[in-house]
Amino acid sequence: MSESGKLPRSIQEFVPGKQITLAHVVRNPRSNLCDRIGVDRGGALGLMTITPGEGSIIAADVASKAAVVEVEFVDRFTGCVMISGEISAVESALSSAVSVLRDSLGFTPAEVTRT
Repeated sequence: MSESGKLPRSIQEFVPGKQITLAHVVRNPRSNLCDRIGVDRGGALGLMTITPGEGSIIAADVASKAAVVEVEFVDRFTGCVMISGEISAVESALSSAVSVLRDSLGFTPAEVTRT
């Protein structure tokens, strides 16, 4: 607290940079999850969140060319990408997208995680 007895005021700002905030593989998703998100049951789902959102278009393009996956969702405003396919294909596609964004475009990467 400050001397006046009030809590100090802080202001938080979002300053967009080039970064991948999430790269995750959901292996063997349950059928009710797939139903709720409108995806045919597959071996895996791949999720990415990218800033700026336009990077999601590049990530989806790279992922779809790197492995046999379906691009289920791309949102250039939120930077969300969702792909589906066999586990090894989804892992390969996400890893390729992270590598291209990091190495060619200077994005700060996220580790590809799995559940």
